[in-house]
Amino acid sequence: MPPASGKVTKTRLSNGLTVLLKEVHTAPLASFWVWYRVGSRNELPGQTGVSHWVEHMMFKGTRRYPGEVSERRIARDGGVYNAMTWIDWTAYFETLPADKIDFALRLEADRMGRALFPPKEVASERTVIISERQGRENSPGFRLTEEVQAAAFRVHSYHHEVIGDMVDLETMTRDDLYSHYRQYYAPNNAIAVVVGDFKTRDMLARIQALFGGYRPKPLPARRPRPEPEQKGERRVSLSGEGETAFIEVGYHVPGVNHPDFIALVAMDSILGGATALNMFGGGTSNKSSRLYRALVASGLAANASAGLVPTLDPYLYSLFCTVRQGQTPEAVEAALNAEVERLRAEPVAEAELAKAIKQARALFAFGAESVTNQGYWLGHTELFASYKWFDSYLDRLAAVTVADVQRVAQKYLARDNRTVGTFVPSAAPAQANAAEADDED
Repeated sequence: MPPASGKVTKTRLSNGLTVLLKEVHTAPLASFWVWYRVGSRNELPGQTGVSHWVEHMMFKGTRRYPGEVSERRIARDGGVYNAMTWIDWTAYFETLPADKIDFALRLEADRMGRALFPPKEVASERTVIISERQGRENSPGFRLTEEVQAAAFRVHSYHHEVIGDMVDLETMTRDDLYSHYRQYYAPNNAIAVVVGDFKTRDMLARIQALFGGYRPKPLPARRPRPEPEQKGERRVSLSGEGETAFIEVGYHVPGVNHPDFIALVAMDSILGGATALNMFGGGTSNKSSRLYRALVASGLAANASAGLVPTLDPYLYSLFCTVRQGQTPEAVEAALNAEVERLRAEPVAEAELAKAIKQARALFAFGAESVTNQGYWLGHTELFASYKWFDSYLDRLAAVTVADVQRVAQKYLARDNRTVGTFVPSAAPAQANAAEADDED
């Protein structure tokens, strides 16, 4: 993995902007990121989805840098740019040839305080986001995840999806969006990261010149209410159009800064297969995982996966299964339960743990190769802890023991700590009659 410590320069400007700079001279490229400490976690009822919608509005541009002009210029220069909204943060990035990266700095500096939010563009984007929400609702998997999440979180704002509730998307105003932008898009709520082919002294001076004029803002003091301990299994059942049944199980687990998080990464690698913990890093085949062998290789499920994500507050460790045609959700859930209970009851073999950790380490390293991915990791880890988390992760993962894995499995994979959701397709009458006619033929 490309090293971070010793090559990262961390500075805080007088207005509170955190700056992380890492020189990488292997190719004439640079990646610039700006992270804001705001996501769906910070939203209130009536304004769910506002962080994601504000992200969309940033692409409408400023007077100096209209959205379509900026997009064409970055494409012409051979670069890429995008943005992401998640439950804990919103991030923007541009990766360009190193001699073109100054445009990214100028664009993001302008967007930090001079986005326009034209009423016509707000109205147009409302249609886009509502269509996006409707498209997701056509997926039984999305609807099932949303119901499981809502049942698992009754108090904390992790209750709602990042895209927001339809009723809020239909009623939020331009003033709601602009107020959210003005509250959270501030230098003292942001992290700027540059990784690539540049000189640190020159880059820091340029960031100071472009971002240093912004004044810090008083940030909202409100914090999400902590979710009470769950004291019994919760279940949700859905039905609707579709041909496939699904099962999702969500267990409450601690946030990324908890001492147990790294042991949970190792446990996840054993149960569901290694992941990169990175939106860019992807995954690999999980055919050696316990869930695959018990559910997919046995013919019960068409797919079985697990998901652990680094979050500021306690979130969910999710197991998701696609029921194979001809099998029942009950049979898949029974097999899933058996694997979970086996992990809780029996220590894993040293060789199995070593292999799982090796896979997780490899994926993490692969997900930190490019300047774009390194920019992602430095900003993300600084947001929830420190960029040094990025440095020490592999050593801490290698130190996980068999006893650690069994301890966290027993502690968190308890039935009283989980929410179980099932989706079962319901055939329309016409479809049922057609199926009966086919059978008669």
